[in-house]
Amino acid sequence: MFNEAEMVAPLIEAVKATMAAVSLSYELICIDDGSTDGTGAQLSARTDIVPVLLSRNFGKEPAMVAGLTLARGRAVILMDADLQHPPALIPELIAKWQEGFDVVNALKSDRGRESLPYRLAAGSFYRILSRAMGQDLRNQSDFKLLDRQVVDALLVCEERNRFLRGLVAWLGFRVANVPFVVSQRAGGQTSWSLSGLARYSTRSIIAFSSAPLIVIAWLGFVTTGLGILLSTQTLWNYVRGVAVDGFTTTILVVLIMGGTILVCLGVIAVYLAAIYDELKRRPVFVVRTPQTSSSSPLAREISRPAVSPAGQ
Repeated sequence: MFNEAEMVAPLIEAVKATMAAVSLSYELICIDDGSTDGTGAQLSARTDIVPVLLSRNFGKEPAMVAGLTLARGRAVILMDADLQHPPALIPELIAKWQEGFDVVNALKSDRGRESLPYRLAAGSFYRILSRAMGQDLRNQSDFKLLDRQVVDALLVCEERNRFLRGLVAWLGFRVANVPFVVSQRAGGQTSWSLSGLARYSTRSIIAFSSAPLIVIAWLGFVTTGLGILLSTQTLWNYVRGVAVDGFTTTILVVLIMGGTILVCLGVIAVYLAAIYDELKRRPVFVVRTPQTSSSSPLAREISRPAVSPAGQ
């Protein structure tokens, strides 16, 4: 939650009403990401939730990591606070999880009302990231259910700048998708803008993929190859006597120096990409434990009582 004071009560009541029909115990963790409009005060005054107030606005990804770190259940559902992620879909996500799926993604079958520039920018971001990752992230959202072992595997990833949608796809657990229509905001104002999406997209691509470095490397190698072809043509013209005096030397010097610099930059980019991937310190492998097992090797003991299905 970020400046969602108008949405605190409607969201919590909607989630509680939905969970009342689900025969599972649960806890409702609300992350206040440094709000300045009284969101934190409202959360702190409630006794039917677990309020978490961050010291400042760290951003969406760190806020979700905070929730995943504190959550204790056998599964965790992430959702936004603006009710554009409909709580009525929660039972369907749980049903898919109970069928044996480890990740249940809520996919946007209809993105709702968005401006054309925002829709085009979002589409471009997901196409670029999907190509860089080799995974189809189009129409995905942060509204998803994660099995406990998926949560534990995510928390093992030690990089500071995270893109959770990408990391969940990278882990490779059993995935099911459930379509939903993005609802209109029930109140308040969105904090997302076109410039905010651009910043978020840039951070996410840089945080998850070394593809931009590899593109630079290939650009250098391709440009050098074209330079070699042009050098060959220039020398051929010189041998035939049709080159302008002094022009051959100038072209060769520029191409040789430029090609050498681009090759060196390409090699550096390749090594930087390797260093970048190493510094993220992701696990070398991830083991999936069937849900029929008594517990995951990484599962943690639950020491606090969870909220009952009726919210008592």
